[in-house]
Amino acid sequence: MQLYSDCEFEIYNPMKVKIHREGLNILIILLLILLVINIPAWLFMRPIGIPSAFTSVSAIIYLLVLNFFRSPRRTFRGTRENVVVASADGKVVALEETFEDEYLHCRCIQLSVFMSVLNVHANWFPVDGEVLYVRHHKGRYLSAYLPKSSTENERSTVAIRALNGQTILMRQVAGALARRIVTYASPGEDASIEEHMGFIKFGSRVDLYLPLGTEILVKLGDTTTGGVTEVARLK
Repeated sequence: MQLYSDCEFEIYNPMKVKIHREGLNILIILLLILLVINIPAWLFMRPIGIPSAFTSVSAIIYLLVLNFFRSPRRTFRGTRENVVVASADGKVVALEETFEDEYLHCRCIQLSVFMSVLNVHANWFPVDGEVLYVRHHKGRYLSAYLPKSSTENERSTVAIRALNGQTILMRQVAGALARRIVTYASPGEDASIEEHMGFIKFGSRVDLYLPLGTEILVKLGDTTTGGVTEVARLK
């Protein structure tokens, strides 16, 4: 195991799977629980099909959780000037004009990406620039697919001043299964679209609030890749 950055650990195995540090303890605890269940099953349960079934189900569960906490390294290869890049893997579920009343206090374009449990749940900065504002809010755990989850669910808000001077707001929103939002950003630090801004555990969404007049490059239902997909261009 080797520490590569303050955002992730990388564990090497024959498939070279990268594991996000947020999942390391969970994976270790889950492995111990599954061993406690499976070892007695193989020692004391007959016929042999019963412990075999336990092991098969355990392997599937562990692989699903392992898949959830994978942490791919990505490099943005497009033109970075005025670009807004997807902050998360998932599907565009909201694209509309709205009023943002926490920090921007103005009408803007909301672009929301929903992450299923099968998506990578690391979150990337959407623009290069400077972090201006970070705040965590307690809240409910409605389905992250619902529009009202943006204002009623547990969430974390980060405002970033892009290099062209415009302010972009990013909001991590917990879902029905999510019980922990992790935000690495701090006011005053630099933001880079190739760096992780945070992580949300188990089912959630990320909202971007963009200035009116921003050129939108995606549509409802499109899939995005965090740190890679260009979703908009600032004026």
